[in-house]
Amino acid sequence: MNFCVKWLNPPPQTLVIIINFGDKDMGRTNASMTKAQYESGVATEDPLDHQRSTFSSSEQKVQEVVAKQAAMVDELQSRRRRSAAVQDVRPDLIPVSSQELLEEAYVRCGEVCAEYAKTFYLGTKLMTPERQRAIWAIYVWCRRTDELVDGPNASRITPTALDRWEDRLEDIFQGQPYDMLDAALADTVAKYPVDIQPFRDMIDGMRMDMVKSRYANFDELYLYCYDVAGTVGLMSVPVMGISSSSKATTESVYNAALALGIANQLTNILRDVGEDARRKRIYLPQDELARFGLSDEDIFAGRVTEKWRAFMRDQIKRARMFFAEAEKGVMELDKDSRWPVWASLLLYQQILDSLEANDYDNFTKRAYVGKWKKLLSLPAAYALALMPPTSSPKLLGFS
Repeated sequence: MNFCVKWLNPPPQTLVIIINFGDKDMGRTNASMTKAQYESGVATEDPLDHQRSTFSSSEQKVQEVVAKQAAMVDELQSRRRRSAAVQDVRPDLIPVSSQELLEEAYVRCGEVCAEYAKTFYLGTKLMTPERQRAIWAIYVWCRRTDELVDGPNASRITPTALDRWEDRLEDIFQGQPYDMLDAALADTVAKYPVDIQPFRDMIDGMRMDMVKSRYANFDELYLYCYDVAGTVGLMSVPVMGISSSSKATTESVYNAALALGIANQLTNILRDVGEDARRKRIYLPQDELARFGLSDEDIFAGRVTEKWRAFMRDQIKRARMFFAEAEKGVMELDKDSRWPVWASLLLYQQILDSLEANDYDNFTKRAYVGKWKKLLSLPAAYALALMPPTSSPKLLGFS
């Protein structure tokens, strides 16, 4: 594969994000809304509604994406079976110079992953080199996307910038990367049956973060969790692969990957309630807060009351339900890919344990997993990764 790349060589400590702010007419509706359209942070109209009006619920919208991605994988597997006996005597050749640049790009992706996601990076070391590099490339794109609205330059990012970032994504999927990190992702999506829609949806999640600071109900929050985290599972499963001995349907494995992303994001939200409140943001269902007799003022005041404890127990229970759903799919992944997923699943569940140990005080205390607990989780995750599909982790006392 030949790439036309505007090349950058960032120092190891720097994660460079470049967006072309040219004068080209994007031909799309601006996603921004004025402050006057919001009251107490609750949008009178969701700026993304026009994209989602054909779906009766967030879950239905997400299932459309899951089904499409699963169908892509099934079709690829079918083609591979049909052509298994045919030898390719004229494979695509990559010029040496391009291959060298790609190698450098993947190395840089691995460095970023190692710096910002140490435990996950270690888990990827069991994967085949090709899968390892592809997962690094996906991780880096996701991190760069998140940094647009949650990084040091977030105050300067506009909806137009996210439009440009989405145009750049389209270019990546067309094999036209802008820089070395884009080149790694362009190579990855050319090799694996990765659909572009989860990537677009993640950018939608960033748009949502720019205009929305309250969520009326769990249906709204579910869509946000899918956009910013559930999408990662849909991006990754085509690379990680499904075990040849798995009896599960492709779509069920994708649903489990989606559940893990939702569970992780719900855990992040519960962990960061106090931090988000200081930014006047509340990522909790407003109707459920009201059902427990709570309001925004209670959260801004940081009061840990019996009502708050009851609410938190209910929220943690939901997160654990998503983790339980995710466990079913991890067992079905290719054996070389299970370790990092199990490590993530176990570590995030321990954050929920920490929240409970802190007596549900997520206003003044931060729930975290200490270094030694993280290290001790890795052997447990490795043991789970060795279990064949259809085995139950509960039989070994891991869940």
